[in-house]
Amino acid sequence: MATAFMGYCLVYGGFSVSNPTIQRFFALHYLLPFILAAAVVLHLIALHTNGSTSPIGTTANIDRISMHPYFIFKDLITVFVFLLIFSLFVFFSPNTLGHPDNYIPGNPMVTPASIVPE
Repeated sequence: MATAFMGYCLVYGGFSVSNPTIQRFFALHYLLPFILAAAVVLHLIALHTNGSTSPIGTTANIDRISMHPYFIFKDLITVFVFLLIFSLFVFFSPNTLGHPDNYIPGNPMVTPASIVPE
């Protein structure tokens, strides 16, 4: 775990980030790679079924598109385009998708306006 080497001050975001928030954050970010890996496995299983690479759905070798030249190239192009667009956000405008409330320092003695009861 990164906090064992660098300390908890990097993870702790002040009074506005408490234990349940951190637990949900780590739980979702821990599960996401496994969910993506499961989706990839399901994609490959569905792609390798009999007749799945045929445009007309037949199992004959006629009109069958081979796996490597088409699908691998198409998937690589998609991954590179996604990484290019994602890296533009990360390196050139990292706060574009952020929320302005993230920059308000937390005050433990005041209830945030968003959760004040009516």
